[in-house]
Amino acid sequence: MSAALLGTVPRRGRRRAVLTVVTVLTPLGVYCAAGALAVAALTHTLRYGLVEPRAALAFGVLIALGELVRGGALPGEREPAPLGAAGALAYTLLGQNAGQPTGHGVFQTVAVVLVGSLAGAAPHAVRSRGRGLDHLARRLIAVGFAAVCCRPLYGAAGLRERFGEGPGHAAVLLLLPALTALCDAVLTALLLRARTRHPYGPLLRDELRALPHLGSAVCATGVVIALGVAVAGLWALPVCCVPLLVTQLSFRRYAAVRATYRQTIASLARATEIAGHTPEGHARRVAELSLAVGRELGLSGTELTVLEYAALMHDIGQLSLVDPVPKGATALLPVVEQRRIALLGGAVVRQTGVPAAVAVVVERQADPYREQPLPARIVRVVNAYDDLAGECASASGPLDALERLRLGTGYDYQPEVVESLARVLSRGGPAPGGTG
Repeated sequence: MSAALLGTVPRRGRRRAVLTVVTVLTPLGVYCAAGALAVAALTHTLRYGLVEPRAALAFGVLIALGELVRGGALPGEREPAPLGAAGALAYTLLGQNAGQPTGHGVFQTVAVVLVGSLAGAAPHAVRSRGRGLDHLARRLIAVGFAAVCCRPLYGAAGLRERFGEGPGHAAVLLLLPALTALCDAVLTALLLRARTRHPYGPLLRDELRALPHLGSAVCATGVVIALGVAVAGLWALPVCCVPLLVTQLSFRRYAAVRATYRQTIASLARATEIAGHTPEGHARRVAELSLAVGRELGLSGTELTVLEYAALMHDIGQLSLVDPVPKGATALLPVVEQRRIALLGGAVVRQTGVPAAVAVVVERQADPYREQPLPARIVRVVNAYDDLAGECASASGPLDALERLRLGTGYDYQPEVVESLARVLSRGGPAPGGTG
């Protein structure tokens, strides 16, 4: 199927080759850079020893603790580690310890962050949680970038006098965390692009949108820790870290609630399958393909959440029917009947407590596409594709289903959504029809 679909979009073979190269080379390049930096840092530190070992140990323990308590993200999301990131940033920015100038350089900074991160991430690696290698590589490169920019300012006497205190120091503490966070966002989007092949622009936009929230908390805490230790010594570490630790634990509770909420919606969506109204796995396939098409079209954040919930529950109106639709294929029904089922579904969704935007998408999924919001256009196209391509329809297969969607782009389906679906399918998507 993929090879045939590649011919449906101009220059598809060339683009697919480029995507394959990017998928392989981007993570490899990031890993090589992080690995070279780690080897150099450890070699230098082992050869020359630790400068101020008590401070190095204290910050290493702090970073390890931050990595140990991270977690709680849903599948496909990046697990946050704000305490570990703040500790690593603080050690990089640390110019004084209890009024005395610090002497650790770039390599020692990276080595301490590496050892602390590995110690805290070990339990997660044992449980195979998340992409630990991506997380560690990003952390090392971001810290290396910050250390190269910051540590020389504290090393030379002339630069220390200029930047070690006063307005110059304040400017460094304000500018450098922002640049480090931006560096991490770019790396994260690059790795996600290589892993998922989703468009780079929306991925980077998602990362940049997160910076004023969690990113600002990490940067602010890192700066406060560095300033607190500069004045009060290492005793300032626990005082400065408690607020962010509480925040991180609160996020884990919030993520657990979100996971339960999503599981409840997924279970409710399966009611039509259990009742025999729709084929097994239909709602899940429509949700997965809708999310992929939504990312292809530039949706992100809460827009994708609304799209996923609406795609999962798009057929729930069939539970209100006296006579079930044959094999649940609403795309084959007259338009009037499709709209009636959509309105019934919207009424049910409004009783579940989900955001009103989800009910709007469900209600309007059968309207002419020029009158629909974009999520409703996506759900309509993907639902029709799964109906036409599976065992519930007489279509000869995915290619025939895609061609029939293209024939309906004058009124029923938005052409851009149909072509985005074709691009997603060419990269491989969930199997259509009743295969689950």
